[in-house]
Amino acid sequence: MSAVPLKGLKILEFSHTVMGPSAGLLFAELGADVIKIEPAPDGDKTRRLGGFGAGFFSGFNRNKRSLSINLKMAEGQATIHRLIPKVDIVLENFGPGTMERLGCGYKHLAPLNERLVYLALKGYLAGPYENRPALDEVVQFQSGLAWMTGPPGQPLRAGASVVDILGAMFGVIGVQAALRELDHTGAGQRISSSLFESAVFLMSTHMAGMAATGLEARPMPARRGAWAIYDVFNTKGGGQLFIGVTSDQQWKRFVAEFGLEELASDPRLETNVTRLGEREWLLPALQEVLLQYSQKELESRCEHSNISWAPVGQPKDLFEDPHLKATDGLVDVFISKFGEDIGKMTGLPAVPIEFGIERKRPGVRLQPPKIGEHNQEVLLEYGFKKDEIDSLYKANVLTDYHKIKINSDLD
Repeated sequence: MSAVPLKGLKILEFSHTVMGPSAGLLFAELGADVIKIEPAPDGDKTRRLGGFGAGFFSGFNRNKRSLSINLKMAEGQATIHRLIPKVDIVLENFGPGTMERLGCGYKHLAPLNERLVYLALKGYLAGPYENRPALDEVVQFQSGLAWMTGPPGQPLRAGASVVDILGAMFGVIGVQAALRELDHTGAGQRISSSLFESAVFLMSTHMAGMAATGLEARPMPARRGAWAIYDVFNTKGGGQLFIGVTSDQQWKRFVAEFGLEELASDPRLETNVTRLGEREWLLPALQEVLLQYSQKELESRCEHSNISWAPVGQPKDLFEDPHLKATDGLVDVFISKFGEDIGKMTGLPAVPIEFGIERKRPGVRLQPPKIGEHNQEVLLEYGFKKDEIDSLYKANVLTDYHKIKINSDLD
């Protein structure tokens, strides 16, 4: 079984920030030839983000080639149109109407290739909201995700771009379904996924729980627990450990491991349902016991008793995580501030998929590209002549990455 099952698929990616690049990355990691279309002359604006967004470009654009072209010029649009007959998939995540204004909307490209699958990654699907601009954080608040994440009265966005990435995944799933249908019908189609509806999908269990119980959903820090022991505990020396005891069998092993005979024989704690009613005194009592152990001692005991546990980690811990390092869970990616030559190789998470009995993971074939790095290579492959490409450079339709100077908000 190959770890690059989509080898041979040709994809044009018109994208920025996270949602579109995430979808393109999934296709690229699985072997597709993904050509990232960047606006000339300055390329994807994501390259120059600071703060929280400083890692977006390097994080989501490996295994892609860059074609930097000015789509505001007729020559640029015509160049893209010449590529389309040989392309399998177009994906884009620009605001409503942007691709249409650039002459690269579905209605412009579909007549050039009847088999084309066109993925539009948007803020909203069809409906009253569809022309609104949207962001991951916007829909987290709109959908109730932020309300469920923070303490009561303090809505809080999730600590990663979860909706961008989920929306991208739904888009990829939709494309795979369209490719399957293409095998039967010979006809491509437009597919769309969105931020808002993806965030709403995450609310499914909360909505179902409200319907089942007749009770309002509570924010996660104040939720009605499903398990009595499902909390963060402090350890001796200032560490923290999350411990989840999710069955009565785990409870028996847990109290035996820590020699808690009194709790083991207490009829109030016989089942998870009865333990739930005793949390007010049970959790402080357990915390007092667990504070006698160091982080390492507590981890060892939890592992020995085969219950669910985890240290309270931080992103920086993942660089040295022994499981990730032992299983190709991190891949070497070249990271630079602004996409220039100065930078370093860093381990970033691999796509979390294994293939075959050998359990192969997708890897890195290409580092994140420089702006327009593959202009000539791509256009020659798609049938352009050298003198045509030279003319596009002279007309400033293409970016010459040898000459560009990166300016950044971080300067």
